[in-house]
Amino acid sequence: MTPPLQTIVFDLDGTLVDSLPDIIASFQYGFTSLGLPAPSDAEVRPFIGHPLEAMYAHFAPAHATTLCTVYREHYARNFTHRSRPYPGVVELLRTLRQRGYTLAIATTKRTDMARRFVEALGMMPAVDYVQGTDGFPHKPAPDVIHRALGALGHAEGLWMVGDTTHDIQAGRAAGLRTYAVTWGNHDAELLATATPDELQPDLGRLLEHLPPLPRT
Repeated sequence: MTPPLQTIVFDLDGTLVDSLPDIIASFQYGFTSLGLPAPSDAEVRPFIGHPLEAMYAHFAPAHATTLCTVYREHYARNFTHRSRPYPGVVELLRTLRQRGYTLAIATTKRTDMARRFVEALGMMPAVDYVQGTDGFPHKPAPDVIHRALGALGHAEGLWMVGDTTHDIQAGRAAGLRTYAVTWGNHDAELLATATPDELQPDLGRLLEHLPPLPRT
């Protein structure tokens, strides 16, 4: 019998990629384009990682649908202005694959946008699968993780790596160990409330948990 693929699941924004400035700028652009007062960076930041519709509904429920449309049009044209992989991320992904692990991305972004984003940053060769959230429950529900693992076929999820409490809760609900990184959207104090298995300022310690797999 073929052994299952040993798979690490990563969130995208705030975990692998420092993309928050572009996300926040596009979010605020929606308000200014409609002549509405835009929330500040500090007001928007706690909502990053929630579905876009819910984010806009919090600030301007009467305009949420239109704001989502404006955001998606603007973000699709501007999503790589300042977004870059965090230091050492691409090298870490390559190392994990060299050690025999399969790598999946599970994000709240829509799948088509997530794949465009990963491709534009030159990261697609470093991962095996990119799964977005398309019309099914978002994190902290584990659905996006289950779909990523299911798309890989015979895959066993080992770790969920993320930067928000939603990522950690989703990983635990999917039965994975959880690794919280503090360089993204949620700080260490907030992440600690989700009791991740690891709480670190970067992804370096992940390699200590994932030695090379025996060759078959």
